[in-house]
Amino acid sequence: MKGKRITIVANTYKRESETLKHEIKDYLEKRGCICTLVDFEDTLNISIPYGCDLVITLGGDGTVLSAARLVANEGIPILPINLGTFGFITEIGKSEWIEAFEAYVNGENNVSRRLLVRVSIIRDNKKVFSSLALNEACISSSGIAKVINLSLAIDKTIAGTFRSDGMIISTPTGSTGYSLAAGGPILDVEMSALIITPVCPFTLSNRPLVTSDKTITVTVLPHQRTSVVLSVDGQEIFSLEEGDQITVEKARNKLILISSPRRNFTEVVREKLHWSGDMNAR
Repeated sequence: MKGKRITIVANTYKRESETLKHEIKDYLEKRGCICTLVDFEDTLNISIPYGCDLVITLGGDGTVLSAARLVANEGIPILPINLGTFGFITEIGKSEWIEAFEAYVNGENNVSRRLLVRVSIIRDNKKVFSSLALNEACISSSGIAKVINLSLAIDKTIAGTFRSDGMIISTPTGSTGYSLAAGGPILDVEMSALIITPVCPFTLSNRPLVTSDKTITVTVLPHQRTSVVLSVDGQEIFSLEEGDQITVEKARNKLILISSPRRNFTEVVREKLHWSGDMNAR
């Protein structure tokens, strides 16, 4: 059976996770699975046991983002159960997980393969940081003065210099996150593309750009008036220096995400964004 050795990652900040994790464990063990419980409060401190076949996350999108960085290179699928209030990635409700699990085990087509990006920082010709991102990489100010100066290149072709509050390089999965709030478009999660979204650009002609999964390089230009930081999926923070080059490129593997057999991406977006289509539409 697929998913014989299962790790249940429970966000203890969510009260419902305490009861639900034991219900899931009992159900799976009756089916002959070997289950490991992993509790956490800080998503950066998750560890997945060696030999795991499937990860079930109990929490919100942040829980999935942390788990994704750990399992992507191993090709381990994630079944995300939503205990949060607003989840685009965690679309499976707590009453739906058995249906989603059984559909996956039975080989039904409820698996989504999501583009991941490798985010690296090159400083003085040395790589000083590297991580995976499922949602986005964001370069922004960490000081009082917000406007920063960045140079953008796509596959070594200079695209221009940007004065803005920051720049977001987003995957299709992350297109419904910070990039959307900054004015970026929504992409279907199965696409292989990236969104480059300037945050509050000084020049109105600087607009979001959708490109194929090419290598994107952002350079922190000299004479900044504030400190600059890189944020990966809103969880990993790294301080930048003038002259640093941040590269974002397609990762070797995609994340395998088990989806709900009850709804597709369009239905999730319609529900989450309240696209009712009538006079009460928001």
